[in-house]
Amino acid sequence: MAVEAATQPGGATPPRHVAIIMDGNGRWATSKGWPRLVGHRRGAERVKQIVRECPDLGVNWLTVYAFSTENWKRSTEEVLGLMKIFRRYIEREADGLAAEGVRMRFIGGRERLDPKLQALMAGIEARTAGNTRLNLTVAINYGGRDEILRATKKLAQKIASGQIDEPTQADFADCLDTAGCPDPDLVIRTSGETRTSNFLPYQSAYAEYEFTETLWPDFSPDHLAAILDRFGLRDRRFGGV
Repeated sequence: MAVEAATQPGGATPPRHVAIIMDGNGRWATSKGWPRLVGHRRGAERVKQIVRECPDLGVNWLTVYAFSTENWKRSTEEVLGLMKIFRRYIEREADGLAAEGVRMRFIGGRERLDPKLQALMAGIEARTAGNTRLNLTVAINYGGRDEILRATKKLAQKIASGQIDEPTQADFADCLDTAGCPDPDLVIRTSGETRTSNFLPYQSAYAEYEFTETLWPDFSPDHLAAILDRFGLRDRRFGGV
């Protein structure tokens, strides 16, 4: 049974689905004279904290941008370090996520990822598939344009095979990595940058955006709660009046 949406102060309904571009890990570390990977490790700890708090804040779906298709351009040391952090996160958090009712899944192309990481991803997806307290989606090797291209190819195959006659928007959405997930109501980007960086471009067509100066390792549940309060004051008309 799905968790019902909580109510924010003043009676406003919080966003059902929050998506976060977790930016600023490297800058956080270098500002302190530390290696960038220290910032990424601290950022992973912050994810754990935000995940725990989301259900109490009325958020049922959380999607985080962990590694983009463009992030392969970074140094080999940083990329390998990030992949190690991803593996450790899954290994260490699997029991806790399962016990806390979190369903974990991944979006993005997996073929370029290390086979061990792919196996860990598939394993935790299967283990937590029945959980409903929070739906956590992690975008790894994800790029919106890449996703749309892959979805287009998948849809074309369905048309060619006769599975679909006249494709609809719903048919296309079913071919995206996020099939079965509601579109995000709110997209947050930390660190002061105001780009969307190829993150969920199709799904976020009517999402509200919030850009904060706070670097991701410093982004606390209190920061999230304040943003959710502001979201509750917005008038979402979806093209209407």
